[in-house]
Amino acid sequence: MPRATSHVDAHSMGHHGHGGAPTVTLRRTTATSDFVRGLWRENPVFRQLLGLCPALAVTNTVANSLAMGIATFFVLVGSSLLVSSLKRLIPEAIRLSTYILIIATWVTVADLIMQATVPDIEKALGAFVYLIVVNCIILARQEAFASRQSVGRSLLDAMGTGLGNILALFLMGALREVVGYGTFLAVRLFGEHYQPWTVMVLPPGGFFAIGFILLALGWLSQRRAARARAHAWARHVREAAA
Repeated sequence: MPRATSHVDAHSMGHHGHGGAPTVTLRRTTATSDFVRGLWRENPVFRQLLGLCPALAVTNTVANSLAMGIATFFVLVGSSLLVSSLKRLIPEAIRLSTYILIIATWVTVADLIMQATVPDIEKALGAFVYLIVVNCIILARQEAFASRQSVGRSLLDAMGTGLGNILALFLMGALREVVGYGTFLAVRLFGEHYQPWTVMVLPPGGFFAIGFILLALGWLSQRRAARARAHAWARHVREAAA
Protein backbone atom coordinates (compact mmCIF):
# COMPACT_ATOMS: atom_id res chain seq x y z
CA MET A 1 0.00 0.00 0.00
CA PRO A 2 1.21 3.58 -0.65
CA ARG A 3 2.83 5.16 2.34
CA ALA A 4 0.83 7.95 3.94
CA THR A 5 2.40 11.37 4.15
CA SER A 6 1.20 14.77 5.32
CA HIS A 7 0.06 17.48 2.98
CA VAL A 8 -1.21 21.00 3.40
CA ASP A 9 -4.88 21.33 2.53
CA ALA A 10 -5.88 24.36 0.47
CA HIS A 11 -8.60 25.11 3.01
CA SER A 12 -5.97 25.67 5.68
CA MET A 13 -4.49 28.67 3.89
CA GLY A 14 -5.30 32.08 5.27
CA HIS A 15 -5.43 31.18 8.96
CA HIS A 16 -3.02 32.96 11.26
CA GLY A 17 -1.56 32.09 14.60
CA HIS A 18 0.27 34.14 17.18
CA GLY A 19 1.80 37.35 15.87
CA GLY A 20 -0.01 37.07 12.56
CA ALA A 21 2.18 34.18 11.35
CA PRO A 22 0.33 31.88 8.95
CA THR A 23 -0.50 28.45 10.28
CA VAL A 24 -1.39 25.34 8.32
CA THR A 25 -3.20 22.13 9.12
CA LEU A 26 -1.46 18.92 8.13
CA ARG A 27 -3.51 15.93 7.15
CA ARG A 28 -2.32 12.40 6.47
CA THR A 29 -2.89 11.27 2.89
CA THR A 30 -1.81 8.53 0.52
CA ALA A 31 -0.61 8.80 -3.06
CA THR A 32 -3.94 7.39 -4.23
CA SER A 33 -5.94 9.95 -2.27
CA ASP A 34 -3.74 12.75 -3.65
CA PHE A 35 -4.96 11.79 -7.12
CA VAL A 36 -8.57 10.82 -6.40
CA ARG A 37 -9.70 13.67 -4.16
CA GLY A 38 -9.47 16.31 -6.89
CA LEU A 39 -11.68 14.29 -9.22
CA TRP A 40 -14.84 14.72 -7.17
CA ARG A 41 -14.63 14.93 -3.35
CA GLU A 42 -12.59 18.15 -3.63
CA ASN A 43 -13.53 19.04 -7.20
CA PRO A 44 -12.10 22.53 -7.81
CA VAL A 45 -15.22 23.90 -9.51
CA PHE A 46 -18.16 22.10 -7.88
CA ARG A 47 -16.75 21.63 -4.37
CA GLN A 48 -14.21 24.41 -3.83
CA LEU A 49 -15.82 26.90 -6.28
CA LEU A 50 -12.45 27.87 -7.74
CA GLY A 51 -11.73 28.91 -11.31
CA LEU A 52 -15.32 30.00 -11.92
CA CYS A 53 -14.40 32.69 -14.47
CA PRO A 54 -13.51 30.25 -17.30
CA ALA A 55 -16.14 27.78 -16.08
CA LEU A 56 -18.86 30.39 -16.61
CA ALA A 57 -17.42 32.14 -19.67
CA VAL A 58 -16.23 29.49 -22.13
CA THR A 59 -18.47 26.47 -21.50
CA ASN A 60 -21.11 27.32 -24.10
CA THR A 61 -20.02 24.28 -26.16
CA VAL A 62 -18.43 20.94 -25.33
CA ALA A 63 -15.48 21.61 -27.66
CA ASN A 64 -14.62 24.89 -25.96
CA SER A 65 -15.03 23.32 -22.53
CA LEU A 66 -12.71 20.42 -23.31
CA ALA A 67 -10.11 22.70 -24.91
CA MET A 68 -10.03 24.98 -21.87
CA GLY A 69 -9.97 22.01 -19.50
CA ILE A 70 -7.10 20.31 -21.31
CA ALA A 71 -5.12 23.56 -21.52
CA THR A 72 -5.59 24.10 -17.77
CA PHE A 73 -4.58 20.49 -17.10
CA PHE A 74 -1.41 20.95 -19.15
CA VAL A 75 -0.47 24.15 -17.33
CA LEU A 76 -1.29 22.71 -13.90
CA VAL A 77 0.80 19.56 -14.39
CA GLY A 78 3.75 21.44 -15.92
CA SER A 79 3.73 24.10 -13.21
CA SER A 80 3.52 21.53 -10.41
CA LEU A 81 6.45 19.66 -11.93
CA LEU A 82 8.68 22.75 -11.97
CA VAL A 83 7.57 24.18 -8.62
CA SER A 84 8.08 20.88 -6.84
CA SER A 85 11.46 20.35 -8.51
CA LEU A 86 12.74 23.86 -7.73
CA LYS A 87 11.06 24.48 -4.37
CA ARG A 88 14.36 24.42 -2.44
CA LEU A 89 15.87 27.01 -4.80
CA ILE A 90 13.00 29.52 -4.71
CA PRO A 91 13.46 32.22 -2.05
CA GLU A 92 10.48 32.57 0.29
CA ALA A 93 10.16 36.32 -0.36
CA ILE A 94 9.52 35.90 -4.10
CA ARG A 95 7.81 32.52 -4.19
CA LEU A 96 4.43 33.81 -5.46
CA SER A 97 6.06 35.90 -8.18
CA THR A 98 8.10 32.87 -9.20
CA TYR A 99 5.01 30.64 -9.31
CA ILE A 100 3.19 33.14 -11.54
CA LEU A 101 6.20 33.36 -13.87
CA ILE A 102 6.34 29.57 -14.13
CA ILE A 103 2.59 29.37 -14.77
CA ALA A 104 2.79 32.12 -17.42
CA THR A 105 5.53 30.19 -19.23
CA TRP A 106 3.39 27.07 -19.44
CA VAL A 107 0.35 29.12 -20.52
CA THR A 108 2.40 30.54 -23.40
CA VAL A 109 3.38 27.02 -24.46
CA ALA A 110 -0.24 25.86 -24.24
CA ASP A 111 -1.46 28.82 -26.31
CA LEU A 112 1.16 28.21 -29.03
CA ILE A 113 0.16 24.53 -29.21
CA MET A 114 -3.52 25.48 -29.52
CA GLN A 115 -2.75 28.01 -32.25
CA ALA A 116 -0.96 25.28 -34.20
CA THR A 117 -3.52 22.49 -33.66
CA VAL A 118 -6.97 24.00 -33.03
CA PRO A 119 -6.78 27.64 -34.21
CA ASP A 120 -10.55 28.09 -34.45
CA ILE A 121 -11.10 27.01 -30.85
CA GLU A 122 -8.14 29.11 -29.71
CA LYS A 123 -9.73 32.17 -31.29
CA ALA A 124 -13.09 31.33 -29.71
CA LEU A 125 -11.51 31.10 -26.26
CA GLY A 126 -9.72 34.40 -26.82
CA ALA A 127 -8.23 36.08 -23.77
CA PHE A 128 -9.44 33.35 -21.45
CA VAL A 129 -6.46 31.21 -22.46
CA TYR A 130 -4.11 33.87 -21.12
CA LEU A 131 -6.22 34.25 -17.99
CA ILE A 132 -5.16 30.74 -17.00
CA VAL A 133 -2.14 32.56 -15.54
CA VAL A 134 -4.33 33.93 -12.74
CA ASN A 135 -6.55 30.87 -12.38
CA CYS A 136 -6.75 30.35 -8.62
CA ILE A 137 -6.94 26.56 -9.05
CA ILE A 138 -3.38 26.47 -10.37
CA LEU A 139 -1.84 28.98 -7.98
CA ALA A 140 -3.56 27.34 -4.99
CA ARG A 141 -2.13 23.91 -5.83
CA GLN A 142 1.38 25.36 -6.17
CA GLU A 143 1.19 27.17 -2.84
CA ALA A 144 -0.66 24.48 -0.90
CA PHE A 145 0.85 21.28 -2.30
CA ALA A 146 3.55 21.36 -5.00
CA SER A 147 5.81 23.68 -2.99
CA ARG A 148 5.70 21.27 -0.03
CA GLN A 149 5.69 17.78 -1.54
CA SER A 150 7.79 15.52 -3.74
CA VAL A 151 7.62 15.65 -7.52
CA GLY A 152 5.67 12.38 -7.76
CA ARG A 153 3.04 13.37 -5.23
CA SER A 154 2.74 16.83 -6.78
CA LEU A 155 2.13 15.35 -10.22
CA LEU A 156 -0.57 13.04 -8.86
CA ASP A 157 -2.27 15.94 -7.13
CA ALA A 158 -2.07 18.09 -10.27
CA MET A 159 -3.43 15.35 -12.53
CA GLY A 160 -6.33 14.60 -10.19
CA THR A 161 -7.24 18.27 -9.84
CA GLY A 162 -6.82 18.86 -13.58
CA LEU A 163 -9.04 15.92 -14.49
CA GLY A 164 -11.63 17.10 -11.96
CA ASN A 165 -11.60 20.51 -13.65
CA ILE A 166 -12.01 18.90 -17.08
CA LEU A 167 -14.97 16.88 -15.76
CA ALA A 168 -16.64 20.00 -14.34
CA LEU A 169 -16.17 22.02 -17.53
CA PHE A 170 -17.38 19.09 -19.65
CA LEU A 171 -20.59 18.71 -17.62
CA MET A 172 -21.31 22.43 -17.89
CA GLY A 173 -20.48 22.51 -21.59
CA ALA A 174 -22.62 19.46 -22.35
CA LEU A 175 -25.62 20.88 -20.49
CA ARG A 176 -25.35 24.29 -22.17
CA GLU A 177 -24.76 22.97 -25.69
CA VAL A 178 -27.49 20.32 -25.55
CA VAL A 179 -30.09 22.73 -24.15
CA GLY A 180 -28.89 25.88 -25.92
CA TYR A 181 -28.15 24.48 -29.38
CA GLY A 182 -29.76 21.04 -29.38
CA THR A 183 -26.42 19.51 -30.34
CA PHE A 184 -23.52 17.61 -28.78
CA LEU A 185 -20.10 18.26 -30.32
CA ALA A 186 -22.00 19.93 -33.19
CA VAL A 187 -24.03 16.74 -33.85
CA ARG A 188 -27.77 17.48 -33.84
CA LEU A 189 -29.64 15.47 -31.22
CA PHE A 190 -33.24 16.55 -31.71
CA GLY A 191 -35.55 17.11 -34.64
CA GLU A 192 -35.91 20.27 -36.62
CA HIS A 193 -38.83 21.38 -34.45
CA TYR A 194 -36.69 21.65 -31.32
CA GLN A 195 -36.67 25.17 -29.92
CA PRO A 196 -33.27 25.77 -28.26
CA TRP A 197 -32.98 27.73 -25.03
CA THR A 198 -30.75 30.45 -26.43
CA VAL A 199 -30.12 31.92 -22.98
CA MET A 200 -28.05 28.84 -22.08
CA VAL A 201 -25.33 29.72 -24.62
CA LEU A 202 -25.30 33.39 -23.62
CA PRO A 203 -23.26 34.68 -20.64
CA PRO A 204 -26.15 34.21 -18.13
CA GLY A 205 -26.34 30.57 -19.17
CA GLY A 206 -23.14 29.80 -17.29
CA PHE A 207 -24.77 30.86 -14.03
CA PHE A 208 -27.88 28.82 -14.79
CA ALA A 209 -25.79 25.74 -15.66
CA ILE A 210 -23.63 25.78 -12.54
CA GLY A 211 -26.71 26.57 -10.43
CA PHE A 212 -28.61 23.55 -11.79
CA ILE A 213 -25.60 21.26 -11.30
CA LEU A 214 -24.90 22.46 -7.75
CA LEU A 215 -28.58 22.09 -6.91
CA ALA A 216 -28.57 18.50 -8.19
CA LEU A 217 -25.37 17.70 -6.29
CA GLY A 218 -26.78 19.18 -3.09
CA TRP A 219 -29.96 17.15 -3.46
CA LEU A 220 -27.99 13.94 -4.01
CA SER A 221 -25.79 14.69 -0.99
CA GLN A 222 -28.84 15.23 1.21
CA ARG A 223 -30.39 11.98 0.02
CA ARG A 224 -27.20 10.05 0.76
CA ALA A 225 -26.95 11.64 4.20
CA ALA A 226 -30.60 10.85 4.98
CA ARG A 227 -30.13 7.25 3.84
CA ALA A 228 -27.00 6.90 5.98
CA ARG A 229 -28.87 8.25 9.02
CA ALA A 230 -31.72 5.81 8.38
CA HIS A 231 -29.33 2.86 8.17
CA ALA A 232 -27.55 3.99 11.34
CA TRP A 233 -30.87 4.32 13.20
CA ALA A 234 -32.03 0.87 12.03
CA ARG A 235 -28.72 -0.66 13.11
CA HIS A 236 -29.01 1.03 16.50
CA VAL A 237 -32.55 -0.34 16.93
CA ARG A 238 -31.42 -3.86 16.05
CA GLU A 239 -28.52 -3.66 18.46
CA ALA A 240 -30.79 -2.35 21.23
CA ALA A 241 -33.32 -5.12 20.62
CA ALA A 242 -30.61 -7.76 20.72
